[in-house]
Order: sequence, then structure tokens, then C-alpha cells
Amino acid sequence: MLAGLDPEQRAAVTAPAGPVCILAGAGTGKTRAVTSRIAYRALTGDIAARHVLAVTFTARAAAEMRSRLTVLGVRGVQARTFHAAALRQVRYFAPRLLAGRAMPELLDSKVRVVTLAAAKVGLRADRAAARDLAAEIEWAKSSLVEPGEYVVAAAKALRETPYEPARVAEVFTAYERLKRGNGVIDFEDMLRAAVWGIEEHPDVAEQVRNQYRHFVVDEYQDVNPLQQRLLDTWLGGRDDLTVVGDASQTIYSFTGATSSYLVDFPRHHRGATVVRLVRDYRSTPQVVGLANAVISAARGAEARLRLELHGQRRPGPEPELRIFTDEPAEANAVAARCRALVAGGTPAREIAVLFRTNAQSEAYEKALTEAEVPYVLQGAERFFERPEVRQAMIALRAATRSLPGETPLPTAVVEGLGAVGWSPDAPPAGGAARERWEALAALVQLAEEYAATPQVLPIGEAATVERPVTLTDFTEELARRAAQQHVPTVEGVTLASLHSAKGLEWDAVFLVGLAEGTLPTTYARTPEQVEEERRLLYVGITRAREWLWLSYATARSPGGRARRPSRFLPQLDRSGGGERAGGNPARRAERRRPQVVSCRICGATLLAGADRKLGRCPTCPSDLDEELYERLHDWRARVAGAQRVPAYVVFTDATLTALAERKPVRTEELVAIAGIGPRKVGLYGDTVLALVAGAPVDDVCPQKTSEN
Repeated sequence: MLAGLDPEQRAAVTAPAGPVCILAGAGTGKTRAVTSRIAYRALTGDIAARHVLAVTFTARAAAEMRSRLTVLGVRGVQARTFHAAALRQVRYFAPRLLAGRAMPELLDSKVRVVTLAAAKVGLRADRAAARDLAAEIEWAKSSLVEPGEYVVAAAKALRETPYEPARVAEVFTAYERLKRGNGVIDFEDMLRAAVWGIEEHPDVAEQVRNQYRHFVVDEYQDVNPLQQRLLDTWLGGRDDLTVVGDASQTIYSFTGATSSYLVDFPRHHRGATVVRLVRDYRSTPQVVGLANAVISAARGAEARLRLELHGQRRPGPEPELRIFTDEPAEANAVAARCRALVAGGTPAREIAVLFRTNAQSEAYEKALTEAEVPYVLQGAERFFERPEVRQAMIALRAATRSLPGETPLPTAVVEGLGAVGWSPDAPPAGGAARERWEALAALVQLAEEYAATPQVLPIGEAATVERPVTLTDFTEELARRAAQQHVPTVEGVTLASLHSAKGLEWDAVFLVGLAEGTLPTTYARTPEQVEEERRLLYVGITRAREWLWLSYATARSPGGRARRPSRFLPQLDRSGGGERAGGNPARRAERRRPQVVSCRICGATLLAGADRKLGRCPTCPSDLDEELYERLHDWRARVAGAQRVPAYVVFTDATLTALAERKPVRTEELVAIAGIGPRKVGLYGDTVLALVAGAPVDDVCPQKTSEN
């Protein structure tokens, strides 16, 4: 059982009965550790498997835990989600608790009832608004907040509510009444019913606590107050509890989840055993190093439990950092690299493109489609399959018949979207409503990009004329894109938001759109919200096993407003940290600002020294003039011999390669090659230009190029 475990995993497995807290970093084998702990205790006779309740947050994680325990020779452990465990108990005890009455029906979704509740109090809520109201009610109930307490609780929690808090409270009250009147319950009611059944019925409490005596909770940083209340009720004052979590992966606070129970576990459970798993078996040391660099700057309560991971795999490639002029260029470059990876043997299912919001997916869906790279969308619908986008396309087609043909395309699209309630004003509050607004805003951005490319019409033999694009042209273009993206795929590159990527991993990961305003989002206004955005990036980085790409575009669309890179990227930090007293901070900042060098082939901004010298990405094709390189190499050897210095003192091999690829014809082009400064130009400039122009080495003797 203990063979193959590292020292920290072994300590977690063999920890004595009682409160145990396993702080498990990404990729450190937490599932192996916790299942081995259960199996070790069961096989040594310390516990009976049938008395263990292991709680997870997804059915997939519960199934994996049961499977691993079976392989370890342990059967009978109950591994379930909080909701599944509560539902099982409520159904079992319903005849006793309800005095023979039928158990109420369980709502699959709150949206329909919330829509009716909103209408009861005079609010007309579309589907997006109803989803946001439902999410707000779910947060309140998960946080043990009653309708009459909502206004104060929302203010204390700094909630960004879809309507005025008092109006949300009215909908909340009406929702509860409608549920009771219709004899239905929601998932939070079910958890509360399980708590009530145990707390108010001693016979139920005795039976439950006799059945379950040892508890394990996975992803403990994601527990909400209602779930913690249920866990405390199950325990009934006992302390045989093992929790597993990582405070640095706390990214669901908007749902009511809180890492405070994990952070405060040693304080609430005196004498608890705390074990830290820090050996990362998932990612290369290069990926682990970047993850550590990002999370090392974290602040706040969660930062007290951050772990410095230690990569255990063999070294791999350095994470790539790329800057592009606009989002279409970024998406096209990502698609090209995905195609190259697949062509090189990486399965498409082992590649992921991760972004902050679902509205960002359209550019990557389009780019991958045009690059003929199959893809699948994780946790969301494809862009052109979203209800709001389908409605918008119908509205735009209708607008082609009502708007004057000379209306500028972006204006026509904005006016057409007015029919579905969209306006270019600030997006509404609430996650679902904002996501709907952003999806339609993406159509406006597409129109702006499309309008920048006038249509070319033939007017005669070898003659053409340009004309502005029309709304009809644009609706046809949208239909074409939608048709392309409807091609079914069996396996493909994963497109996913950072939130939906939690718990998953891939060989190659692209983290895109890493610009201020996107990550962190502009809606992150408090220090706590900004720190959660940092943890989102950390989660994204730790999804990669071997190959990691990070990128952002300096503008959303060609010629758009400039943006800065995310403050969370250490390698792109231009601030330089704190300043020493004295001097001119602006001048020091100017000195620190690196010269922007772009790949002459694909246009990406180059950050690595060798790439900047060559003027191209390492993966872009070389256009080396081998004959010129040989003459430069021969000339360098003669110069070095005449000056009695090592050859690299004249020019390094990388500089010779850059010269043979870029073939400068003017002094300005020489200076543009990193590593060739004024001194080298003064010494060798004329000679190098002559060699590039075709001069034989014998015609440029070393004596003419050396310092005499």
C-alpha cells in the first residue's frame, strides 16, 4: 500500500485518526493520497469501509475515487457528491420525516420558477436575467441567508446584483412561496432537509452517525456554509475527518464557496495533523516554475496556505510568451500552432485553448475552423449555437430590409441588435446577462473588423473596384461561419473557460487574452476579487503537462485602443517593483522598457534573447542563406585569428545566423539586429555589408577590419 508513495504522501496516508488536513498542490497526487489513506486504514483494520463517507464536488471525481478504491481492494466506501449523499439520506428517511407524505419533487433548474416569481413582483426577466436571479438566490441559500436578510448580506458581501437588492429580495421571497405552493424543492432545500432531519430527529441522527463514522472531503476550499453545516451535522461533534484542498485554487467564491474553512482548519480542530503535498508529478519544472512565480505574489487569506511546488518530471520547453497586434492575429497564430502540434503527433484531445470568458471563444472557433483543426467546446455552447446569437442573426437579417443600404456596417449592426434589447452602453450586472451582452458585443466587433476589409468587385477584364461592405454581406458572412462551425467532430482541441478547465489537464495548453481588463476582468474591483483572478491564471498554468503558451493582443481589433499585459505575468511586468529613493522614476521606467521586436514571419512579439536576435520565432521556418553563412563564418575566423581573440568576441554563432537570415543592406538594418551595437558597426559594419552584397572573403582582408 505504501510502496511508491513519496514521503509527504506517506505521511498523509499513515496519519493517525482524527482531524487531518492535506494541503495538496496541483498535480501532487491528492487523489492517490486520499484513496490510499482510506484503503490503508481499512486494510489494517483501523476502520470498516462501509462506515466511510467520502464527499466530492463532481460525480466524475466520486466515480474515480470508487474506481481507485476497488483497485486497491477496498469495497463498500460511499463516495458521493454533497447533493447525492444528501438526496440519498432524505429519500431514505422521507417516510419517517414526512409522516407518510410523498417527498416533494426536486427542481432540476430554478430558472422557470424564478421567472414566475419575478413576474409576481412586477419584474419582466428574460432568460439571462432569470439565470442571474437564480444564481443570486442560490448564493443566498448556500450562504444560509434568508430572504429577509438578503439586502444586508448582499451589501456586506459586495455582491454585484442583477437588480436593486431590495427587488432581488422580493423575487427571493416570491420564489420560496411559489415552491411551497407547488410542492417542489431545490438542491439547497435538499441539503437543508438533510440537516433538519438529523438535528431535529434523534433517531435519524443516531442511525446516520452509526452508519457514517469516518469522513473525507475533497476540494475543501470550495465548500460553502450550507455544505459545511451539513458536514458538521454528520460529524455530530466527532473528529475523524480528513479534508483535502488547495487555497490557491479557490476560484468559485461568487457561488458562495469559501476557503475560510480550509484556512482555519487547524484553529477549529486543535491538534489537527497538517500535511503538505508539494511534489508536482503533472507538469514539467518549467511550467511549475512559472506557476510558483505567479502565485508567489498572491496576497490575502488564501496566500497564507500557498504551496511552492517542486516539479518531478524531466525538463521540458520553456513557456512561450507571445504578444500580438490584435485578437484575430492572436487567434490565427494559436490555430496555426495547434495545427503544427497535431501534425507533429500531439493528439488534438491533448491540446487546450483556455480563456477568461466564453465570449472570447468565437475568434478561436473561427481560426481553428479555417485552419481545419477540429475542436470541442467544454462547458458551453458553440458561439453560433448560443440562443442570443441565433436571435441576433435573425434580427440582423430583418434589419437588412428596414435600414438604408448606405448605413455604415457597425452602425447598422448596433441598430439591428437593438431589436433584441442590446445597446452599446455598459454591460448589465449579473453573470448570465453580462455574458449575453458580451456575446452580442462580439458580433459588433466582428462587424468592425469585417467593415475594415472592403469588398472587391470585377468591373471588366483585369479591372476591379472596391465598395463598402453592407449589412447583407455581413449576415451572409455570419451564416458562412455558422455553417463551418456546425461540422460535427469526434475529437478535437478543447476550447474552455478557465473556470470549466478546473480539474482537467492536457499535454499542451494555450492561455490566451492575458490582458488587463480581461484577466483580471474589469469587474474585479476589490483586492479579494483581484486575487481570485490571479488564482484563475494559476489554475490555467497548472493544467499544462509539457507545453505552455501565454499570449495577449495589444488591441481587440486592428487599430483598436491599446491594452497592457496582465499584471499577473512576471515576465511581462514593466513596473520593476518598488523604486529606490532619488532619481527620476519616469526616466528609470523608460530605461527599463525593452525594445519591441516582432517576428518578421508571423508578426508575434519576440521576448527571448535568441529569438529577438534572429528576428523570428524558433518554430517559424528559417530562410538562412547557407552560402552567405559560410562566407561570414570564414571571415570571422580570419578576423579572430588576426586579433588573437576567440571567434565569439567578433560575432556569436547566433549573430552570424541572424545576418545570414536577415541579410541587411544598410547600417540601420545592421543595428536592428540584437547584439550589434555602434562599436561592432564601427569595426565591422562596412565589411559585413560588403559580404552580404556578395563580396568574396578574400577581398575583405582581416587587416582592414581589425583595430590597428
